[in-house]
Amino acid sequence: MSRILTIDVPIVVRLGSCAMKVSDVTNLAPGSIIELPKRADAELDLLCNNKVIGCGTAVKVGENFGLRITYIGDIKHRIGAMGAAA
Repeated sequence: MSRILTIDVPIVVRLGSCAMKVSDVTNLAPGSIIELPKRADAELDLLCNNKVIGCGTAVKVGENFGLRITYIGDIKHRIGAMGAAA
């Protein structure tokens, strides 16, 4: 079990998502803006293995961004999210 707990897993903080036509995606260029249907002050999703395990608010940490967690699922939920997709 201790070896499993040392495995790195990818963590993603999702700002938002939207659907776009393929033609719109192919027209993207540097400077393009994609509007997301989410308020700027809304909480961001915290994902592990593409499954939401919590949420939080964006914070500045030095010159980087961070996530202040406001909700995190229980340990069983988090471990389940790391398993294979159903």
